[in-house]
Amino acid sequence: MDSTTTDRILPFRFFDLPSELRVKIYEIVLLLPSTIDLNPTNHRDIAPRLRLFLVSRRMHEEAFRVFYGSNTFRLFPVHGRFFHTKLPLLARLPPRYRAVITAIELRLGPGWTAPPKGWVVDSRLRLSDAGVLRVLKIFVECDPASDETFEGFRVGQDFYTFFCTDLVKNLFSQVSSLVEVQFDAYPSVKWDSPLMKALMNEVKAGNRRITWGPERGWSEAVDLSQALRVLSLGSPP
Repeated sequence: MDSTTTDRILPFRFFDLPSELRVKIYEIVLLLPSTIDLNPTNHRDIAPRLRLFLVSRRMHEEAFRVFYGSNTFRLFPVHGRFFHTKLPLLARLPPRYRAVITAIELRLGPGWTAPPKGWVVDSRLRLSDAGVLRVLKIFVECDPASDETFEGFRVGQDFYTFFCTDLVKNLFSQVSSLVEVQFDAYPSVKWDSPLMKALMNEVKAGNRRITWGPERGWSEAVDLSQALRVLSLGSPP
């Protein structure tokens, strides 16, 4: 080859890769280690990843299914800037994105004395679009009914317990596709605390499977069948 000739650099043909490899690449870019929520840092932490959506129509079709189908999305925002919003994240998404979401998280504890008015499970969340939603992750930050620290600040002994169980009950009525509820919590919350008991009762009554999240490692410390017997819930399905 003549030394004056410059080798032509051909573009990499991404869509010539097998679909399995393309999905792996999307997952490397689009899967996040934490729950996605309304947050002022999203423009820095998440938006750059979503530029993949703008490459082409075909890439958008493949990439959005990985992003929304493989990440976990918070049901109600907990960041102070969005805490009292009337439009949680799910309500802001286009229907086609909600339609591929498989996992959501309900974080319990923030605003326990006076939950925001927007924390209501109704048609405004547009959960009817979430036809493949399978997993509800419940993270309990505190149980006001079980700790004397909260004495004197409670609206009522069982107010927050009733509020939380109503959220879960309404979720079950809105989303029939839910099959698993994964519990996790901060160290101060015991798996047999009043709030946990009430939530597990509700899950059992709704015929959903109970699993444990990674933070507490309850799966190692608590045998699920034993836990259900202690809580008078019978044997797991």
